[in-house]
Amino acid sequence: MDSRRPKRSRIAAAIVLLLIASVVLIPTLRRPILRAAGWALVVDDPIGPSDVIVVAVDAEGAGVLEAADLVHAGIATGVGIYADPVSPADHEFIRRGILYEDTAARSARQLRSLGVMTIEHIPGTVTGTEAEGRILLEWCARRQYRSVVVVSNTDHSRRLRRVFRRATRGHGLNVSVRSARYSTFDPDRWWETRGGIRTEIVEFQKLLLDVARHPIS
Repeated sequence: MDSRRPKRSRIAAAIVLLLIASVVLIPTLRRPILRAAGWALVVDDPIGPSDVIVVAVDAEGAGVLEAADLVHAGIATGVGIYADPVSPADHEFIRRGILYEDTAARSARQLRSLGVMTIEHIPGTVTGTEAEGRILLEWCARRQYRSVVVVSNTDHSRRLRRVFRRATRGHGLNVSVRSARYSTFDPDRWWETRGGIRTEIVEFQKLLLDVARHPIS
């Protein structure tokens, strides 16, 4: 285990606390600082025609809507969806003969309802963002894809792009990240809701930790 990891986590937490303290102590800078902190999590790459659009694991409905819009805009003809790991509850629903729809199946159904007919399931168990990048690289290599647009929730987009670019560096795969417009996280007003505050603090800390561990990414 990396002994530096706890220290890096403490540094990231300290930076978050410093940000909060500056907002409290300097009221006139409150809104610009909070907006800057929100947008620090967000990235929206320029995109063009690509081999495929992929919905990130946590993007769900917002990602499905964005992916469908990109297909209709001519960016790509197909959408890739990560497979859901089968849980004990899933098995039990199936055993009882109850019609059960996991996240991947629901996303596929929604995409078809939105007029997307080419839908591919990306196999593999995603245990975290790093694994998501490795699985994407392997899948694209098998399909001989060279360009992909990944649709992400806004709050996760910058860190996701860092992870994906590390995973695909040197492999000839161009990954662009698009923030889903219907994500719940609003970088301009995140501090107005409890959920937004929690998301900002958690994701900002994760981003800082990623930068500390991988300064060049």
